[in-house]
Amino acid sequence: MTGLLDLCYDILIRILEMIDSEDLAACAQTSKGFSEFIQKNTRLYKAHYLRNFDDPRRRPTDPEPEWVDTLQRLVRCQKTLQSANNDLKREEFSFVASAVDNLIATASLDEFGNSLNQKLMAELFQHISQNHDAFMCRSSLFGRAENPTRKAANDEESRQLSAKLHSLFGIPSSNAGERVLSSHPYARSRVYDLRNYTDRTKWGPYRSDGSMRVDWEMIESLMIVLGYNSSLCFRRSLTQFRPPWSDPFEGVIPERAEIMPVYPPTLLQEPEIPLQLKDPYNVSGVWSRIVCFLDYSDLHRFNFSTDAVKIPFDEPREPLIADEAIRHILMDLNVTEVEAPGPFNNPALPVVRFSGSSRSVDAAWDPDATSGIRGSVCLTPEGEVRWQTISVFHGGEERWRSDGIQIGGVRSRRGVIGTWFDKDFDLRGPAGPTAFWKIRDRELGDSE
Repeated sequence: MTGLLDLCYDILIRILEMIDSEDLAACAQTSKGFSEFIQKNTRLYKAHYLRNFDDPRRRPTDPEPEWVDTLQRLVRCQKTLQSANNDLKREEFSFVASAVDNLIATASLDEFGNSLNQKLMAELFQHISQNHDAFMCRSSLFGRAENPTRKAANDEESRQLSAKLHSLFGIPSSNAGERVLSSHPYARSRVYDLRNYTDRTKWGPYRSDGSMRVDWEMIESLMIVLGYNSSLCFRRSLTQFRPPWSDPFEGVIPERAEIMPVYPPTLLQEPEIPLQLKDPYNVSGVWSRIVCFLDYSDLHRFNFSTDAVKIPFDEPREPLIADEAIRHILMDLNVTEVEAPGPFNNPALPVVRFSGSSRSVDAAWDPDATSGIRGSVCLTPEGEVRWQTISVFHGGEERWRSDGIQIGGVRSRRGVIGTWFDKDFDLRGPAGPTAFWKIRDRELGDSE
């Protein structure tokens, strides 16, 4: 190795840039001089990072990350995921889960629609079943399902992080996806347990401590119930009704063209600019929606029977096996107002209000499925994208509300997963799961 140090700097750097990233550490251990050359060479780590992962910088003005530490963390994460040592995976759960979460957050699509991060993670989690079970099936849901290869994590934050990774990963059409869908009775039990719909959870997928942090375990259960019901539906083969979580990390990787500028705390007064151009969430357009619900007698029996009311509040209800109805809906939405965030809103982006129409595709006879609709989009205190809707029927009668989170962040093509419920927040229901995702943008000047 001493002879290599005598080479021209550019030649030596070029050689080191071509080796595998995980071999950098081995090279650094060959001699003190070689170790110093590698450890102090940020350019080398940057080249390895950008060759193997998406550029984490969102804008040209973003500061460069700590290339050395960042690459070393990802190499450690990758080696753990490629290992056959399941004990190591369990020991490194928190580290790996956090690293993968960051890898998703910094992913992006190139001009050809490809993402290095997405490709790598799909390979590591779809084709290595131990990784899927060890990191994405650690929520309390899988602790209840009693699968010997899936164990719930020991603490709440780890269970939430695992559920978040699973919600981002989706439910692909594979053996792993089929095994996940088999847990639907436990997911349905959580979704239709009306004890989860309270003022502290805002009746949406939020934690019960009133913090407005996303309850990813609820999101995970909602996704499983919606995915299971969609798999039974004859419309599953139609593109517009296919849930956008059928491929690994589908729809959660943003395109660079969609990256929006930083919004000021107060909006500029530029009335000549169309509202649509002021909207950072890209609301206007046509959205596909699915809504599921239990027969009310089943819902009432599950929550208010003699045996049901005896269950302690901190214990889950029994697995629920019951038929559900599913509705496919098309929503046509338009922005009506863009306003500066209020004192209780996240100041990073404005609040956008919208209205439009909502019509049933496969149950035109159902009076509850076709209506007007209005709602709003904003950021939660922790920076997640929150969508709220209200269905408005003839004569201005409001009947149903929904509250959900856009999985993957602003403008994510994965869409929104959440809950629907009575407009008056009736403690006796009804309530259930819903999801919607955009299928067509509206260009400026388009008619509805």
